Amino acid sequence: MVGFWRCGDQYQRGGEVRKHSFGRDDVRIETTDIVYRGFFKMLRYSLRHRLFGGGWSRLLKRELFQRGDAVGVLLYDPQNDTLGLVEQFRIGALQHAEGPWQYEVVAGMVDVGECPAEVARRELQEEAGIDVERLVPICDYLVSAGGSDEKMYLFCGLTDLTARGGVFGLPTEAEDIFFQVWSYPEVEAAFAGGQMNSAAMTIAWLWLQQNRVRLRGDHAPLDVYMT
Repeated sequence: MVGFWRCGDQYQRGGEVRKHSFGRDDVRIETTDIVYRGFFKMLRYSLRHRLFGGGWSRLLKRELFQRGDAVGVLLYDPQNDTLGLVEQFRIGALQHAEGPWQYEVVAGMVDVGECPAEVARRELQEEAGIDVERLVPICDYLVSAGGSDEKMYLFCGLTDLTARGGVFGLPTEAEDIFFQVWSYPEVEAAFAGGQMNSAAMTIAWLWLQQNRVRLRGDHAPLDVYMT
């Protein structure tokens, strides 16, 4: 894991990585226009960038959905081998065969100046009524860089999920969030059956599959955990 923020610090894990051929200085932005401003914002750039074969591209126009950074937390109870998931309405899944309600990790947007770990704890309170004992960073990734600037900071929250669950969310934001506790085999079956199709949920699940035995045995080095 490289480049994961923790309230002003940065985790640097792993060995040497291959660098990109170009960087920010290899893009020339000529104009930036706001084409839509609502709950989110859409920008239109006119730009050129360096080419792998040499020289510069022609003038390109690219729209960018400016969504910002987000945080996601997969809740896991190592003692009982259970997971905490939320179910809620998602407009982007309106045409999905099974309908627009999605099973997801707890998630929320990062405001300017906020640190992802702080946002993670706030969202856990708002969407699940939980204060986690430990937050384990999983990764950060660009959600859909072909047209959006959204970056997701993904964590695993370790806590006791016994007798947890219920309906949560902020009425001021029209949130209607059903927090549920699932057994590990239930989640496994849901993935096999195609019910779990959120990117953050999928990435967090793959990470949990790799780290479940270690988490259950509590053999992880203490510097991995954020408290």
